[in-house]
Amino acid sequence: MERERPLGRGWFVTLEGPDGSGKTTVARALAAALASAVPEVVLTREPGGTPLGEAVRAVLLGVEPSGGAPDPRAEALLFNAARAQLVADVIMPALDRGALVLSARYADSTAAYQGLGRGLDVRALRDVERFATRGLRPDLTILLDVPVEVGLARKSPDETTRFEALDVEFHEQVRRAFLAFAAAEPERFAVIDATRDPAAVLAAALDAIRDRLGVATGSASRSAVDRADRSG
Repeated sequence: MERERPLGRGWFVTLEGPDGSGKTTVARALAAALASAVPEVVLTREPGGTPLGEAVRAVLLGVEPSGGAPDPRAEALLFNAARAQLVADVIMPALDRGALVLSARYADSTAAYQGLGRGLDVRALRDVERFATRGLRPDLTILLDVPVEVGLARKSPDETTRFEALDVEFHEQVRRAFLAFAAAEPERFAVIDATRDPAAVLAAALDAIRDRLGVATGSASRSAVDRADRSG
């Protein structure tokens, strides 16, 4: 069902899911497949997308400092600082131009990883999120779901971040969190089985964008998948 949006405003689509679910790959393939369907496609990621965001990304996803892991609250605040800058500098201006914005991860990741994964109060995290994002929520969130063992097995050693190195139970908690969020907001989430062939996953994501947002997406393109790096 198509969701209402302000006249002249673009579309905001986020891709979420456990580690190794293919978020970056699918986001890139969607950007290629949708390039001729909408006036402009803006592709970004979290944390990142701005100079500040990329600096925060290096701190949060890199090897833990000698003093140990950051406090979960510090993690959550850093993620939201990067998010605030991304919303101000990239996402809102693009939406105001009528663009379709694709973001590999957004606020649901903080609620899942630092909330259920790290044990913080999800309601408090959502309050911080609203402040950081000025209340901006996605029009559609595509949840790429994979069993934890499958997702982690897809990651090569040079792709492993500090979070991916955590134990399996942490990642199981994160996956359960994403599925709980999707069950609570079915009008915003489209859950896709990301264990399927990449072209089938892309086709399902395009169907969700067409059906939920009313964007004429056409059909999935194998070349769009082939051009995307399968590292998401």
